[in-house]
Amino acid sequence: MKRICVFAGSNPGVNPAFEQIAQELGRELVARELDLVYGGSNMGLMGRVANSVLAGGGKAIGIMPTGLFRGEIVHTGLTELHEVTTMHERKAMMNDLSDGFIALPGGYGTFEEIFEVVSWGQIGIHTKPIGLLNVDGYYTPLMEMVNHATAAGFIPVMQGELILCESDPAVLLDKMRDYTPPVKTNKWSELTEK
Repeated sequence: MKRICVFAGSNPGVNPAFEQIAQELGRELVARELDLVYGGSNMGLMGRVANSVLAGGGKAIGIMPTGLFRGEIVHTGLTELHEVTTMHERKAMMNDLSDGFIALPGGYGTFEEIFEVVSWGQIGIHTKPIGLLNVDGYYTPLMEMVNHATAAGFIPVMQGELILCESDPAVLLDKMRDYTPPVKTNKWSELTEK
């Protein structure tokens, strides 16, 4: 792995641990000589992880649609900033530039981004590791929902392994480094394998 895409809230959240872990993740990326790929904002947890990477002498690559420049306040001190037209282009470029994905706490946008890359992994568009930084149990309900969907027959058991979930950035990055994608299985329960 050379580059990690980080999805994160454009707000800092109310728990100080969110900001602390975002900064810790940034330091851990630098220590491992991993470049950051992210949404390009200097706001919220997005800005905290980027600033931590840059303060440590690492590379931070931002990708932002022109229409969000004002709302998210584009980070002007990045190693690289790619301006795109749409959110679809943003996510496609994030995928193309990255060797793995990590989600810090965030809202709708973060949920959508992480589930999109999980869905892409499920159908074989990529085999990159996907991790959730479970700060103070933030992603525990999401993992419970994944387990519930698996038990209900909507997610094949093996594909539950597509998401790595840890509370410590170093442990998560170790697991991502050692990640082996689950064996590709038929995701459609009504089709028989031939």
